[in-house]
Amino acid sequence: MTISVIIPTLNEEQALERTLADLPSSPTLETIIVDGGSTDRTLAIANAFCAHTPQARLVRAPTGRARQMNEGAKASRGDVLLFLHADTQMPNEAPRIIESALADPAIVGGRFDVRFATHSGWGRIISTLMNWRSRTSGIATGDQSIFVRRRIFEHLGGFADIPLMEDIEFSRRLNQAGSTVALRQRVITSFRRWEQQGPLRTILLMWTLRFLYWAGVNPHRLTDFYKAIR
Repeated sequence: MTISVIIPTLNEEQALERTLADLPSSPTLETIIVDGGSTDRTLAIANAFCAHTPQARLVRAPTGRARQMNEGAKASRGDVLLFLHADTQMPNEAPRIIESALADPAIVGGRFDVRFATHSGWGRIISTLMNWRSRTSGIATGDQSIFVRRRIFEHLGGFADIPLMEDIEFSRRLNQAGSTVALRQRVITSFRRWEQQGPLRTILLMWTLRFLYWAGVNPHRLTDFYKAIR
């Protein structure tokens, strides 16, 4: 079973180098970095990594996480697609863990638990609630590194071309396609969004956006309420 790790980037010079350095070393792992128009050192970091990693490629795509991830999927060759944020580190045993989870042919995909790269109490509380909510609802977010069998991803038509909530929208359709797994093993992701805006304010913003989305507000309109923090 081969796995393609697809990493969308846009001005990620502060996080990307660490993420790439921490990728598991495995002959079954392919890395696709999909840049959406970075103007900082992101491209230089990506090119340097690809120059020394035979199973890594850099591709370009229009700006937008959904569009970038879809382009990465088209450029990839793996049996399984894993979508990894540029500020998130996978566990070393991720290829084995995923292969074991997908040994059951009824499983179409899944996600990891998440832990923040901070020792703050807020980080522990928020990650615990995120994992609990995801396990209870069956809905995964991009922070949790969603993975899916390629044939299922292609059957579903990939991510919807929307500026926000593409992960939640895809996760909902993935659950309808078959059984998914909520892995206990954790990816480690940055706490920067929460640090810059403050935990309570960020929680309120995220839940407001999700409430409006579930209430039927078009994701394109939700961009008026949201400022991407990088």
